[in-house]
Amino acid sequence: MLATYRQWNRRVRSLLWAVTVIGVLAALPLGFARHGVEQTSREVEFVFDYRDLVTISAYKARPQDFIRGELVKMKERGITTMAVYEGTFEELSWAGRLTVYSSAQAAALYGKPAPVNENFTYVLFADDASRKAIEPLIRKAFAPIQVAVRDWSFGGRAGLVLETPVENAAVRPMMPDPIALEQLKRAGFQILPRLSDRMRPYNAVEMEAMMRRFAELGVKRILFDGEQVTGFGDQAKLKSLDHLALLLKKYNIGVATIENISVPQFGLDKLAYLTDYNAARLYSLSEADSAALSPATISDRFVLAAKDRNIRLFFLNGSPIRSINKAGILDPLDNLYAAIGGSEDERGAVAKLADAGFKTGSAKPFEYDYAGWQKALRAVVAAGAIAIIALLVGTFAPALLLPALLLGLMGSAGLYLLDTALLEQALALGAAIAAPTLAVIWALSRVRAHTEGNRRTVGGWNEASTEAAAARSDRLFGGQWMFDGMPAGKRLISALGLYAVTAVISLMGAALVFGLLNNITYMLLLQQFRGVGLLALAPIALTALYVFLYTGRSVWDNFRKLLRLQITVLWVAAAAVIGVVGLYYLSRTGNTGQASSLELVFRNLLENTFGVRPRTKEFLIAHPLFLLGLFLSLRYRAAWVFMIIAAMGQLSIVGTFSHIHTPIAISLVRVLLGLGLGAIIGLCLIAVWQLAEGVWKAWTLRVTAKRSD
Repeated sequence: MLATYRQWNRRVRSLLWAVTVIGVLAALPLGFARHGVEQTSREVEFVFDYRDLVTISAYKARPQDFIRGELVKMKERGITTMAVYEGTFEELSWAGRLTVYSSAQAAALYGKPAPVNENFTYVLFADDASRKAIEPLIRKAFAPIQVAVRDWSFGGRAGLVLETPVENAAVRPMMPDPIALEQLKRAGFQILPRLSDRMRPYNAVEMEAMMRRFAELGVKRILFDGEQVTGFGDQAKLKSLDHLALLLKKYNIGVATIENISVPQFGLDKLAYLTDYNAARLYSLSEADSAALSPATISDRFVLAAKDRNIRLFFLNGSPIRSINKAGILDPLDNLYAAIGGSEDERGAVAKLADAGFKTGSAKPFEYDYAGWQKALRAVVAAGAIAIIALLVGTFAPALLLPALLLGLMGSAGLYLLDTALLEQALALGAAIAAPTLAVIWALSRVRAHTEGNRRTVGGWNEASTEAAAARSDRLFGGQWMFDGMPAGKRLISALGLYAVTAVISLMGAALVFGLLNNITYMLLLQQFRGVGLLALAPIALTALYVFLYTGRSVWDNFRKLLRLQITVLWVAAAAVIGVVGLYYLSRTGNTGQASSLELVFRNLLENTFGVRPRTKEFLIAHPLFLLGLFLSLRYRAAWVFMIIAAMGQLSIVGTFSHIHTPIAISLVRVLLGLGLGAIIGLCLIAVWQLAEGVWKAWTLRVTAKRSD
């Protein structure tokens, strides 16, 4: 019975590799389809925060003239769109539409003392046009919260009295300023409304009127302000999100998704789904960066965002800056104009993006269509992922290969019924861990075949030839520590071959990942690959486990020897160094890591040189050391530890393709560049080693000759 089970296990192993290869082949058409989708949106849009412009104007001698002049400059430099927020008394006051007084301030206008039992808000309109445009907005905004509003006038100017404190009135949102909307439309700008969920309860009639007005103004997209989208708070009671989605589809208005906000806006994923993913990604340049960064740095950021992260909207912020040194109030507008439109000394973002194939206009959504054949291929890819995960389990516990396969199939079926997105992400993470781990273990197995001889797995135990077994000692791992008989040239050719095939196996995992996550939600980062931290550690840990436990006489024998090792101060120091390096490595993993200024300069150099920046940890560290380690491993057993470092580079290959919001062509070029540059640096390291080894041999021969004399 046991022999039959082992025979089935061996047959299943071959079958699983075949299923894995079929899954990879099924993923390739999905990758080509995704590449086609990524080419359907090639227009970028520069958006300026109109509220910031109004704020800056409040520090100028003639605010309205200043705004009109800056709008002309923005249009000339390539800024196409203005973001307009919901109206507030503060913004309307800065714009010169009205003046707000407290009860005490209003009494002072009449030369009277402040009233004892009154804390109201007094509003005085700037002119009759402002009154006609703004008064209806105020009345509609305060009616739902039952604040009494009545007429008031002073000095021949019309106004209102709101029976609520100024502090409360100031935070109550209203419909966007209609005068500003008309002014911006006449100036030739597109409008990007910024709506919040603070106008509660959701009013379907007013929302319909607002969307109709937006459509008349040519609005193509809405950017939400705050932690949740409009209608999210009342969805349970009023189905407000569903209603808003119907309005957006009716008037052909999309949404914008903000990159790298700490918490995704609640309800945005549902709203995007209900509008058939009429969405575009937006990068926001902070107020601090607008003022502090050079125009060249800002423009390079925009180009990189468009090329590498499918960003199509660039949101520009700016605020007044109090300068003690220059004794005045400054602003970053000229710096932004130079970044967008360029200057005499530096080309701007508009020109650089044009060189990269992007034109300035109106950001379009990706055009996608998930046909039935794509769904069928994704099922095949899922089978390939299950197979490669089972192979990983079988590598460490051969007896569990068949159970792992059956458990994977049953678990996947259950997850499919429960949550298909969770199934995709679980299989993608499993395949992302399995492929680079198996790739490095395969490379190590080939090294062992070239050095210790062919080894086969029998009943879960690793057995070697009688000669190799006889050569073992009681030291850790046992066996030989140096291998003779293979010349340097042959070792180099073998190392290069192993280096290439290992990368191919890792790329198989990358194909399974992008095949499973072939969905517009991942391209827009409404969903994203989960388990980045686990992917960054698991292949390294599993490879280390294999190197230290699975490359000797038996797993238990190596484990026993490890437990009997004497711990020295050197070991403790080495562990501390490894721990610090590991923490730094984890801190740089994912999208949250921070790069130093020197590293940013180096990154820009790589970007400008190659057009696509290869990952530093791949081409400078992991890949070169892997190639050197392969070369040395064919002669020195101690060099097998280089396989642990190699796992870092192989998992990074797969991790690169897990960033679905990055164009797949960019990911492929980045990986190939990393492998190519890593191979060149690795060959240089091998040359240095050979030279050093030759010098050492010559020196030892000389010393030996002198002693013999």
